[in-house]
Amino acid sequence: MKNNIYNQTEFLFSANQSSQFPPDDGWEVAFAGRSNTGKSSVINAVTGKRALARVSKTPGRTQLINFFTVKNQIRLVDLPGSGYAKVSGTLQQHWARLISAYFSDRKSLQGLILVTDIRRQLTEYDEQMLIWSLDQGIPVHILLNKCDKLSASAAKQVLTAVRKRIEDEPASVQLFSAQKKTGLAEVHAQLDDWLLKKRKAPDC
Repeated sequence: MKNNIYNQTEFLFSANQSSQFPPDDGWEVAFAGRSNTGKSSVINAVTGKRALARVSKTPGRTQLINFFTVKNQIRLVDLPGSGYAKVSGTLQQHWARLISAYFSDRKSLQGLILVTDIRRQLTEYDEQMLIWSLDQGIPVHILLNKCDKLSASAAKQVLTAVRKRIEDEPASVQLFSAQKKTGLAEVHAQLDDWLLKKRKAPDC
């Protein structure tokens, strides 16, 4: 098995305001996902660390933008979710403003990993994240997480439907299971492509 740099990932810090973001240098990839899609479990699977991102039975525990450092100014970023989270409308609005500012301002952002629940296909939240990303020229890679919950034929049908939805966009999609580690090598390859192979120098 080839060397996986993502198992070097460590928590950096959390931000509640755009002014708290780390310096906009180096390169980073963000993870987003509606509450209850298993985003934290996906991050833990990708990094090979069980407790790097907090996993809770209460959806919506990610309430800040969490930054993780991999190495040499390479970062992974965990964005707040929405949906099942039992939070106030005011907090939901704050998240929306914070995430919008993040996509608008971060020159180091190279791509978005959008975590979805394969049983729900693309939700309104997923469509909004696609819009925010693609409007800023940020490519998106969609993970149809929890594919182990469907039969192989049903999972393939969803994959085909989502591929058709994004066929004209700079986006890609794959089957994934954080629990079974299905599709892990494909995610690592996508991260390598964004962070190691095709890095663009951020604007000064």
